[in-house]
Amino acid sequence: MEKILVFFAVFVAASSFAQTLDEKQQSIVAISAFTANGDQASLKISLREGLDAGLSINEIKETLYQLYAYTGFPRSLNAINTFQSLIRERLQKGIKDVEGNLATPINTSKTKYELGTENLNRLTGSSMAAGGQFAPTIEQFLKEHLFADIFGRDNLDWKTRELATISALASIGKAEGQLRSHYRVGMRNGLTAAQLQETVSIISEKAGRVEGDSALSVLQRVLGTNPATPNQSSPNMTGNVSVKMMASGDSALNVSVASVSFEAGARSYWHSHETGQILIVTKGTGYYQEKGKPARLIRTGETIKCPANVPHWHGASFATGMTHISITSRIGRVNWMEPLTEQEYKNAGL
Repeated sequence: MEKILVFFAVFVAASSFAQTLDEKQQSIVAISAFTANGDQASLKISLREGLDAGLSINEIKETLYQLYAYTGFPRSLNAINTFQSLIRERLQKGIKDVEGNLATPINTSKTKYELGTENLNRLTGSSMAAGGQFAPTIEQFLKEHLFADIFGRDNLDWKTRELATISALASIGKAEGQLRSHYRVGMRNGLTAAQLQETVSIISEKAGRVEGDSALSVLQRVLGTNPATPNQSSPNMTGNVSVKMMASGDSALNVSVASVSFEAGARSYWHSHETGQILIVTKGTGYYQEKGKPARLIRTGETIKCPANVPHWHGASFATGMTHISITSRIGRVNWMEPLTEQEYKNAGL
C-alpha cells in the first residue's frame, strides 16, 4: 500500500510539471535566487552548475545585468565578481566555457522613451509604467532604462528575463506586489503555471522554506484569478471581478450606478446594452473595445460612452487592475455574448 501511495505521489508531481524547466532554466532560477539573497558561496555552486548545463558566459552575464534592476547594483556587482572569479578558476583548470552571443546594438529611429513605451506595452499589455501618474520621473527612468536599455537587449529573451526576475523577487522577500505582477507578465510571455510551480519549488529548496512558502502563496492567488479562469461569483466575467452597487435604481433618472473592480487580467464577456452605457475610470489602467474596432487603452479619469446595441468588452490590463463606475439605464436590457478569447485579449495590448 505504501509503495502505491509513493507511486501515486510521484505520478501527480510529474503530471503537475508537464512542461518543466530545462536544466538551463533551473540554473537561472538558482543563480537569480542566490544573487538576490547575497549568498555568494551557494551562488558560485549554481554558476558552475549553470555553465555545466550549457549556459554561455554571456547568458549568465546578461542574467546578472537584468537582476541589477530588481536587486540593486550591490547584489548584482557581487554576483558578477563571484562569476569572474569562477571563470578564472575554470580557465586555470583548462575549462574553456562558451562565450555566447553579445547583445546586438539597438538600431531604431525611436527615442529611448518611445522604444521603452513600446517594449512595456508588448511585455505587459499596458503602456503605463508603475507609479507613472504619481511620480513621472520614475516612469521616465523605467521606460528609458529598464524597458529600452535592458529589455531591448536581444541576447536573452523576455521569457528568460521574467524567469530571472520572478526568482529574484521571490528570494529577496517583501516584494509580493511586484512578484504578483511579474508572475502574470511571465505567463503572458510564455511561462506556464507548471514552470512557475517548479520555480517556487527550486526557491524553497535553494533560498529557503520561508521564501518558498511566501512565493507559493502569491502564486496560488495569481493562479486562482488567472485570466484564463472564468470568475464563478461574477457571471459573464473572466478573472476576479467585484461589483459594488452605488444606486440600484434612481427614481428620477431610472439608472443603476455601480463601482466595478477588475483585478489584473480580468475582463467582461462581449456584450451590448440596448440603451448604451457610460463608464468612468476611477483607478488603474484597462481596455475598452467595440466589435470590429481596435482596443482602446483607458486610464484613471477617462470616460467611455458605450453606444446602444454595439457589442463591446472592457476590463483591466494584463499587469494592472482597473476600477470604473458604470452608469446604466434600467429600461433597456444587457445582451451577454461569448467570452473574450485569450488571443483577442492579448491583441488588445499590441
